[in-house]
Amino acid sequence: MSPENIIGRQIKIQTDTTLDFADAKDIAKQKMKDFSKDSMLLSWCNGKTGEHHPTIKCGSSDKPAWIIWAESRGGDYTIDINDGEWLFVFLSLG
Repeated sequence: MSPENIIGRQIKIQTDTTLDFADAKDIAKQKMKDFSKDSMLLSWCNGKTGEHHPTIKCGSSDKPAWIIWAESRGGDYTIDINDGEWLFVFLSLG
C-alpha cells in the first residue's frame, strides 16, 4: 500500500482470517463508530485484486480514481485492514 492511498487519519486493523467484501466492510464500519457516531463510506479498494469503488475516470492523474473521489468529498479516515488487503475511506459526520 502506498501513502497516496491514505486519506486523513489511518486506522489499522489486523485479522487472522481472509475476508470477503461484506465482512471487511462490516469490520470497517464498526471500527469507524469508535471515531464518529455517524459516518459515510465514500470509497474502497481491495488491495489484492485491485477492485475498487467507485469505478470512475478522474482525469489523467496517476492517483487512483477512488482516492480522488474520496478526497474531493472530504474523506477524513482510512480504515486499513490487513496491511492494505482492504482500504475503506470514510467521511465523519458527527
